[in-house]
Amino acid sequence: MAIGIGRRHFISAIGSAAAWWPLAAHAQQPAVPVIGILSSLSSSNITSRMPPFRQGLKESGYTEGQNVAMEYRMAEGQYDRLPALAADLVDRKVALIVAAGGADPAKAAKAATTTIPIVFVSAGDPFKAGIVTSLGRPAGNITGVSLLVSALEAKRLGLLHQIVPGTASIAAEPKSCGCRS
Repeated sequence: MAIGIGRRHFISAIGSAAAWWPLAAHAQQPAVPVIGILSSLSSSNITSRMPPFRQGLKESGYTEGQNVAMEYRMAEGQYDRLPALAADLVDRKVALIVAAGGADPAKAAKAATTTIPIVFVSAGDPFKAGIVTSLGRPAGNITGVSLLVSALEAKRLGLLHQIVPGTASIAAEPKSCGCRS
């Protein structure tokens, strides 16, 4: 009889442990990574540009609110606020800073951290703006996309010619970027 009671207690203890195990494992899982969005634009302006970014994240296995979070810091056109906003994201220990809305957010993020990865989106020349030391090898913790078309077209055509040698002519169909004039 003593063996039967001991067995019941043992089975009960195992059952209780099994019920609590998922909760303990969940508590030990790391927090979801946080992406900091730093922009000189207004909240409404950046919100309209986020769906393609979210889609790209989703294609890479990240869904906002599930396994990644986003912290938004908008300067609302007040460029002098950018350094403090960038510092706030660094203090928040975000996993990545996305700097959008010109060269100024990228410069503020670059000045705020040398360790957190920074991805910028700029319409200007990131080399001339002092964001990167080289277009081919940005170096450090910063990389990005420049929408500067004229300076990079020769480079793009050269790369395309290397990929498809012997091509005599190249045609491109313009695609709408969804931007407002």
